[in-house]
Amino acid sequence: MYHALLCNRYLTSRVIPLIAVAAVALCVALVIMVVSVMTGFLDMVRSSGRTLMGDVIITYSSGGIPYYERLIDRLETFPDVSAATAVVDSWGLLRMPYPQGPNKETEFVQVWGIEPEGFAKVTGYAGTLYWRSHTPDELNDMRPDDPRRVLNEPRPGDDATTARLLEADGLSLRHGPTDRPGIALGIHVSAGNERQPDGSIRPMADNHWWMPRHEVTLTVVPSAPQGGLLEPQSRIFPVVNEFSSGVFLIDDKRVMIPLSVAQDMLHFDEGEYVDDTRFDSETGLPSVIGVHPARATMVLVRAVDGVTPDELLDTVNVAYGAFYNEIFNDVDALLGAPLRELGLKIKTWEQQQAQFIGPIEKERELMRTLFSLVYLVCAGLVLAIFWAIVYEKTRDIGILRSIGASRLGIAWIFLRYGLVVGVAGAILGAGLAWLVVHNINAIHDALDDPPAVLAWVAGALALAALVVTVLSGRSGKLLPIVLGTLITVTLAGITTVVMLVRHAGGIVIWDPTVYYFNEIPNTMDVNTAIVTMIGAVVFSLIGAFLPAAKAADTDPVKALRYE
Repeated sequence: MYHALLCNRYLTSRVIPLIAVAAVALCVALVIMVVSVMTGFLDMVRSSGRTLMGDVIITYSSGGIPYYERLIDRLETFPDVSAATAVVDSWGLLRMPYPQGPNKETEFVQVWGIEPEGFAKVTGYAGTLYWRSHTPDELNDMRPDDPRRVLNEPRPGDDATTARLLEADGLSLRHGPTDRPGIALGIHVSAGNERQPDGSIRPMADNHWWMPRHEVTLTVVPSAPQGGLLEPQSRIFPVVNEFSSGVFLIDDKRVMIPLSVAQDMLHFDEGEYVDDTRFDSETGLPSVIGVHPARATMVLVRAVDGVTPDELLDTVNVAYGAFYNEIFNDVDALLGAPLRELGLKIKTWEQQQAQFIGPIEKERELMRTLFSLVYLVCAGLVLAIFWAIVYEKTRDIGILRSIGASRLGIAWIFLRYGLVVGVAGAILGAGLAWLVVHNINAIHDALDDPPAVLAWVAGALALAALVVTVLSGRSGKLLPIVLGTLITVTLAGITTVVMLVRHAGGIVIWDPTVYYFNEIPNTMDVNTAIVTMIGAVVFSLIGAFLPAAKAADTDPVKALRYE
């Protein structure tokens, strides 16, 4: 019974235990906040990387996958598969419409030939279109000068908005007014798009370089089936839309064109096999001995809800094995049958993006490890504070020992004391971390534009603290002067910083032009929070253990003589 009474008395009768609780709380909050932001950033990267890939990717880039329609049909018979679509992947040069004059800029781009409807079912392509119809809530969140607001306004004499027409063109990859095949560019392919501090895009030169009003020339170099390169192929495309996937590496290089057009330009379309040793008696041309099927370099597969990419991977491997056996046994397909050895890759989207996601995961674990050193800070603070308390309570310990309290009983008082400090600090730290992480974007916005009233309030409080400090100094005591001076300087510093920040136009810590994502991740990492709280409690007990042992070993006779 006396353990609880003394523990409660020691906690409530001094300020120093509260300092220990605050120290543990700050350490816990620091670890949770930093790791939560890193975890949120990693989750954003993962989610964005999956947006334009689906769940599983079948790749055979060297020769392409013939009869991919059969493979897609077979895949879609499996209950684990939601949809599948073909893609032709290549690289090319894009001649841009800028600058004015004959000398135009050229961008090196990754070209994806897609079938838009199927591609949208497998990926989040529809949601990545930048120039599209937006909901009223989305429009309200945009800045007044955002060009997307104008595009969503009804056109004179027409119920359709320009945004809705652009969205339709982007989803079909066809230019509505001319019905020509179109191209969709990653939002950062064009140097005419300038990213703003709020994360939105502004076409430069008063919207003159808004890409959907221009045409571009795409040049690709097809490869011959026997190896080597063929003559470059060029085609002019109207820009029908731009997309923003959320991954800068994609949005800076990738462009989308219709699948059939990409197959034609890269010679992946259907063609005839001829025998150069045999000639047609009527035409004198080499005899046609078969048809070369159209090919795709990738097939993207999406899982139904509830099926993980790893589970889908097993299904896709089974489906591809059956598909291979089917076309290999088809005599007409022998010349175009895909190899199952070199070149063929079947991976989940995360395995496909391992070189990009892996370093971020390692950085998060490094941050988690480094910031875990604050556990030692918790243990050291508790040890130092409790060691001082043991010396302060030496006579109390001696009295308890003289009336029969055991060594374990004395030790348990301080271990229980440490447990309460650890638990209280862990709970308060987790609460503080949740409050900061949950409101981190609001805090960042406040730093970007701090209210002037904050400077006035802090300045008034600093003046009041100065007056109180001067009045307290008449007593001749040093402590009130020191505390008053610290409070005055702190408040005056806040006032100065706020005024300087306002004069400089705000502080932007999370710059969307650098970090790409518009907002700071604001979801707390629950697993890290639990582990950190447990670690704080454990290390608080470790810190209290040495003072507890010191108290338990106190000689009651010497303790009663202690002054």
